[in-house]
Amino acid sequence: MSADMNQWRKLSTWASRAFFKLSHNGVALLGLAVLFIGLALVARPDLRQAAEGQLAEWLQQRQVQAAGIEADPEAIERATAAHLHALPREQMQVAQWLSRKYRVAPEPLAALVAEAYAVGARVKLDPTLILAIMAIESGFNPFAQSPVGAQGLMQVMTRVHTEKFDDFGGQLAAFDPLANLRVGVKVLQECIARAGSLEGGLKFYVGAANLETDGGYAAKVLAEHQRLLRVAQGLVTAANHPIEPRAVEGLADTQGQAAPGGALGPKGPAGLEQPLNPQTTPVQGLPATPATPPTATVAWLQSRS
Repeated sequence: MSADMNQWRKLSTWASRAFFKLSHNGVALLGLAVLFIGLALVARPDLRQAAEGQLAEWLQQRQVQAAGIEADPEAIERATAAHLHALPREQMQVAQWLSRKYRVAPEPLAALVAEAYAVGARVKLDPTLILAIMAIESGFNPFAQSPVGAQGLMQVMTRVHTEKFDDFGGQLAAFDPLANLRVGVKVLQECIARAGSLEGGLKFYVGAANLETDGGYAAKVLAEHQRLLRVAQGLVTAANHPIEPRAVEGLADTQGQAAPGGALGPKGPAGLEQPLNPQTTPVQGLPATPATPPTATVAWLQSRS
């Protein structure tokens, strides 16, 4: 009996020692493996980046499984928005006024106002004129489309100006607010150069170059431009009459060209129910004035020339 007990003791002692050695060696091997992997990651940045990418993907998959929605931390980089109070005072006043009048969130308008001022300074166009065109054309809806295909904030005829979007990745960039703004300004520049005047350029822009009248489009843009100049100067601080621009039927399939068939056909949603005489018709409560660029606009353009 005692011999059997001794045998069991010896066997258990041997087993425990073997287990200890195996565990000790296993931990050592694991440590060596971790050390080797660490050295490899330090020596090979490409391996480290691949490992980090796989880990991030795994963590994202776990988050999707837990929350039921896929996270996208880079979405903020695609958003066209800015903090209103980060703008200079003049731009902030303009963005606030437009936000109230057109019932658009101030953060996207802050980004658009800042871009209009930056682009306007580069191309020597009054930024409030650019914003006035956006207001009349789309009411600051970046996804607006007219019945004839004018698209985006400035209602650019993408079929006519397809090549202008090549630098922005293609025609679908018409629905990117900043890309549409930049292309629209380029089209406006060309129209003004061809017509030789701001009012004539607006007539080209709306597709009524060879027509007797543009249906009051230029008058409406210049009236809104005049309001925005007063806002920028601090003379107006509130928009008391919000506008909801409406698309109109029978629009021309051109931009910067004459409308076909001799019939008036503005390319964008000018929102007019009947043609206005730009020389005599008051626009939204403003006194009747000739449809010529505001004096402040002329002075601004001259200062930039």
